[in-house]
Amino acid sequence: MEPLDLLSRIILAIVAPWRMLFNGRYAASVKHLDVAEPALPPAPEKKKAEVKATQQERDLSPALQLLTILQREGRFVDFLQEDLAGASDGDIGAAARVVHEGCKRGLADYVEVKRIRPEEEGDDVELEEGFDAARTKVTGNVVGDPPFKGKLAHHGWAVEKIRLPKLADGHDPAILAPAEVEL
Repeated sequence: MEPLDLLSRIILAIVAPWRMLFNGRYAASVKHLDVAEPALPPAPEKKKAEVKATQQERDLSPALQLLTILQREGRFVDFLQEDLAGASDGDIGAAARVVHEGCKRGLADYVEVKRIRPEEEGDDVELEEGFDAARTKVTGNVVGDPPFKGKLAHHGWAVEKIRLPKLADGHDPAILAPAEVEL
């Protein structure tokens, strides 16, 4: 299997989290991936062409639309693209507060998110046999079979409802924020 070039990895790093958020089947398939390099023989040239065609046919508009909303409301992409190496913690914190408020507002306008588990972080929880592994990730010293007893490290999030606005005809969803020229 050939490694991906840098641009492909960057695009994948941006798109994959959103796809996992809005596509349960995709998230489940990613969950089962091994982090080690797969020992697969190289695919024949014909297969590579088919894979590329399939990837090009995917409609990434909803993920790009949500990224556009986060940029518009909270300047999310600007914040991530900023070089923070020389910035003070105070400056980063002030910027993060503005980005957080805007992104939270933008997300709330279009996506209804709910907690997966009702308990508070740090509470004792027990996972019975047959628990939904897609909704609850078990970490730490995992030995044997359920029931598992542990402390809730994160309550998790699930999308309850999403209401993205209809895109205008001819709109290019890859444009997250147009360039601005002040006259």
